[in-house]
Amino acid sequence: ICSSLCAFPRNEAPPTLHFITKCGALLESRFRYPYFIKEATYARRIAIAIYRTTKYLKSKPPYTLLDRFLDSVRKNPRKAFIRFQDETYSYAQTDKQSNKIARSLLKHADLHEGDTVALLLGNEPVFLWMWLALAKIGCSAALLNHNIRSKSLLHCFSCCGATVLIAGAGTEVLPALREQGISVYILTDHVTTEGLESLTDKIAQASDEPIPADLRANITLSSPAVYIYTSGTTGLPKAAVIAQLRLWAIASLFSICGVKSDDVVYICLPLYHSAGFAIGFGGAIERGATVVLKSKFSSSQFWDDCRKYNVTVIQYIGETMRYLCNTPKRVSDQVHNVRMAIGNGIRPEVWRTFISRFGNIDIKEFYGSTEGTLGFLNYAGKMGAIGRVNFFHKKLYPYALVKFDQEHDEPVRNADGFCIEVAKGETGLLVSKITQKAQFAGYARDPKQTEKKKLYNVFEKGDVYFNSGDLFRTDHENFIYFQDRVGDTFRWKGENVSTNEVSDILTMATSIEEANTYGVTVSGYEGRTGMATIILKKDHQFEPEVIFSHVTTYLPSYARPRFIRIQDCLAVTCTFKQLKGKLVEEGFNPAVITDPLFVLDETVKSYRPLTRDTYQSILDGRFRL
Repeated sequence: ICSSLCAFPRNEAPPTLHFITKCGALLESRFRYPYFIKEATYARRIAIAIYRTTKYLKSKPPYTLLDRFLDSVRKNPRKAFIRFQDETYSYAQTDKQSNKIARSLLKHADLHEGDTVALLLGNEPVFLWMWLALAKIGCSAALLNHNIRSKSLLHCFSCCGATVLIAGAGTEVLPALREQGISVYILTDHVTTEGLESLTDKIAQASDEPIPADLRANITLSSPAVYIYTSGTTGLPKAAVIAQLRLWAIASLFSICGVKSDDVVYICLPLYHSAGFAIGFGGAIERGATVVLKSKFSSSQFWDDCRKYNVTVIQYIGETMRYLCNTPKRVSDQVHNVRMAIGNGIRPEVWRTFISRFGNIDIKEFYGSTEGTLGFLNYAGKMGAIGRVNFFHKKLYPYALVKFDQEHDEPVRNADGFCIEVAKGETGLLVSKITQKAQFAGYARDPKQTEKKKLYNVFEKGDVYFNSGDLFRTDHENFIYFQDRVGDTFRWKGENVSTNEVSDILTMATSIEEANTYGVTVSGYEGRTGMATIILKKDHQFEPEVIFSHVTTYLPSYARPRFIRIQDCLAVTCTFKQLKGKLVEEGFNPAVITDPLFVLDETVKSYRPLTRDTYQSILDGRFRL
């Protein structure tokens, strides 16, 4: 049965769901194998995804996600593709809008096949039209986080190799970009600032005639489709190269989860993230579904939107699910048509509360990183797990959990120099083998950081594995559970925060000599919130208002340290690496810590002393972080 599910020839269609269900019922009843039907369905969907991808690889020219969109335009031109606020744009209208943008860029920005354009845009239809337009003329897009500031923005722009920046109206563009000869276009009808050009007026005047395919004739499935930025252990964001084939793989998650063409997908996650763009937008294209786009997540408007637009599939991160559970209860909580939720980072207790309150929604918890070579999907619906060890999945994409030395920040190796797999129930570092099927494209213009993510001679001489930087464990039923992140990154408000970047920004302040940033757990919150232990410069005092102004100017809200601890000196290792372990353990409890402690208070736009009363109000949820 199992071999018939996945070991079929790649040029033949996979077995039917009826066959799987029939065999599964037999196994589940006679052999008490409770997950067979779900596991077999998952295996079949994986097989279908591989079957389709193989067809795309063999086609001449290669079949890209753009081609899938254009097929939907031909087959269902009047079908709603994007719904935003009170506007609805069909597949045909979206196609024409992207044609107009493509023609205006060809005429005014002098773009050519293979160029990269940086997008500094919020969640709005033009973001999606822009990517389609660039794809039609053979260009890739670098998706910039519109929350980033100064140094990070310059870095993100330069590392993708873009020569053109397209920004939303009202966006503050750094003079340094114009000084470097970058062409900057603003989505408005008129601009007065020297060095900037308007674009909306040019788009309005352009033709919506189809774009000739020969403008992208040299694009292959290994060509970059998009650059998505990820925070790592180096301080500044890195541009993960997402090739056309990789984009297909990420977009196929919806298909593997069971999303259908008649589903309506609600996207309220940022489009500059792989979840919103590649999984949400890309998955909707792959399925031929409808997208409901939200400018940003709103817990108070979430279910009203789902009812208004007849949403059937939602995306989430752990924080958004908790926010929804924390809203006041309403009699209409289960009055909606949402049947599936796809995302990651949901805690078991939040999962349980969410299902109890909002109805029996099929939660598809998954794990994956933007640049990684491996992903997991909790197809069985086991609360708390991110997936399950699956024989065929592991055969296609080899991986292992290996022993990891937290103190030295490296895998443990045996006497022969090879890594050691952990026993079931033990926590280990996830490493996945880099193969022809699971390629690691690395980071744009950053060979050093690309190399850092590789582990050599893991189980045998000459093998190469991708270091996920994440710790997992498996239980007796082979379910896989995320444990923690290693290195200098933690997750807060659904965003990865680089401790090195935050420390660098803090030490730019006049009074701060040195800073050690880390994440601490706070009761009632997902992930870890930022805390910094600092040393003040000689003859300087801590100025709460000044530091508040500094961090709000240079850091996005999720990266601003909520707690600050002041010490006379910072503890370091013999190799002068800052020690974080003890600081993390001590947390922010003023009853334990004798050093001066401060907490960020948005209401007074300052840092204020962290007293025992304030500490208790944080734990009680009366003081919000």
